[in-house]
Amino acid sequence: MTLALTVLTTTDSAEKAEELARGAVEARLAACAQISGPVTSVYHWKNAIETSQEWQVLFKTTEACYDALEAHLVAAHDYDTPEIIAMPVVQGSTGYLAWLRQETSAK
Repeated sequence: MTLALTVLTTTDSAEKAEELARGAVEARLAACAQISGPVTSVYHWKNAIETSQEWQVLFKTTEACYDALEAHLVAAHDYDTPEIIAMPVVQGSTGYLAWLRQETSAK
């Protein structure tokens, strides 16, 4: 069985978040993407502590699509070092996981 993943990234506007989400879903690199925000991020960047407003995008995908999804996000993202982290889905409903696999494998 193909391992399901959730992949998270952030960006600095709702419009950019929707572009990232739509591009990945249209390319079938993710079956679904959910946008949440704004969220407040506090982080180290260039020797300073920064605080910014961001939007999170959570992609539902498979392990087989991860490399292509990461490449897509890196190419489409305007951050120097975008957050792209993947977390395994350890359990899920049979129907949902079958739908996820189907939607990321259809060409």
